[in-house]
Amino acid sequence: MLENYFPVLIFILVGAVVGALPLILGWVVSPSRPDSEKLSPYECGFEAFEDARMKFDVRYYLIAILFILFDLEIAFLFPWATIFKEIVSTDTIKWFGFAEMMVFIAILVVGFVYAWVKGALDWE
Repeated sequence: MLENYFPVLIFILVGAVVGALPLILGWVVSPSRPDSEKLSPYECGFEAFEDARMKFDVRYYLIAILFILFDLEIAFLFPWATIFKEIVSTDTIKWFGFAEMMVFIAILVVGFVYAWVKGALDWE
């Protein structure tokens, strides 16, 4: 019974070694010369000019949520595209599979146009 799990154990050990080895090697080999420039806080290459705990604008979150929403919905197109030849070759579901995806894309387009008209994609 335990011999069935031996390859899994080897896989976990190799993965742990491959993950830990670069970290340990970098820690051992790299020089450690901290100075005031390296230890100073920075923000995208610039000096920090505001408090790090400031609140972001709500529009930033709205854009991020819309991106995730549309990105995940577009990801549903890939499985359909991979079986598209099978859908087209089957006479019974040929038009159903096509119409189903067109309805899905239409819903995406309606949502995108709604967000655009409401100004959710505008940044002042």
